[in-house]
Amino acid sequence: MKKLILTVAILAGGFSTFATPNNIVKAETICVVSIEGFKEIAVDKLPKAVLDAVLKDYAKSKISKAYVNESKQYKLELNTDEVISTVYIDKDGNWLEETDIIDNKEK
Repeated sequence: MKKLILTVAILAGGFSTFATPNNIVKAETICVVSIEGFKEIAVDKLPKAVLDAVLKDYAKSKISKAYVNESKQYKLELNTDEVISTVYIDKDGNWLEETDIIDNKEK
């Protein structure tokens, strides 16, 4: 009798493991870059090379805000058809990626 109960328990346990769903959740990595050290400046204080680069590459955009850090790198908020985007540029008019920004607080 003990063997019969043990056999039924094992079989019931075996069937119940197949009934559980196999939920595999893919891991997602989100990378947030925080760039500090920028101070807001007036748009008319931007260097000519920066203004020329914006006119050339973003002709339909308007600079809504401008920021500068100690390394003379600029963070610009461009308004294009009610969409605001953020771009980075150096004092010579060369476009930068967020990873190229020199954060003097890290030094």
